[in-house]
Amino acid sequence: MEAFGVIQFWTFLAGVVVIILMPGPNSLFVLKTSIVLGPTHAWRALAAVLLGDATLILLSYLGLASVLLASPELFRWIRYLGAAYLLFIGVQILLSLRQPAAKPDPDAPVDLTATVKTGSVFRKSLLLSLTNPKAILFFLSFFIQFIDASFNPNWVPYLVLALVLELVSLLYLTTLIYAGAAIAGFFKDQPKAGQAGNLLLGLLFTGFAVRLALA
Repeated sequence: MEAFGVIQFWTFLAGVVVIILMPGPNSLFVLKTSIVLGPTHAWRALAAVLLGDATLILLSYLGLASVLLASPELFRWIRYLGAAYLLFIGVQILLSLRQPAAKPDPDAPVDLTATVKTGSVFRKSLLLSLTNPKAILFFLSFFIQFIDASFNPNWVPYLVLALVLELVSLLYLTTLIYAGAAIAGFFKDQPKAGQAGNLLLGLLFTGFAVRLALA
């Protein structure tokens, strides 16, 4: 298939599916949010991931991603920023294990401040997406291989590939949201299993941070 300035569409689609299905900080954050805060907040995290990817695609189209790669020092600091943020999330999850789970009181008044505490989900997910150096490399090195540079207007193939990527990402992250809700229901009556899950998530985020910092 070669239309709208897109080259080897099916190869691109296969590559996108494989890359998106690989465990990463964005997908883990959406899953964690669904488990801990519920699907409503997880949808916010999902929207932030899609916005972050769209922003990186736009930066790639404008050539700004090339500027980052042309400046090793700037790209290194972005990598460190991403690693620090991943470490921050991982440490937060691990520290939450020290807090004993409170038993819900059906007669207790509703805590209206809870929505304020979770209002930063979108911002956290967006920052996580935008500070992912591997995503920048993906959109610069993999993405452009399937674009016919001679096609006019040149923004059309970017738009087509962006829509395909966002659709695949939307389907996968939606699956994670419902999976997270199911996992939360299982952990609800098994606090030890829930703590083990949080420990695993915390270690994964911390591991991602160390790996990114040492890359």
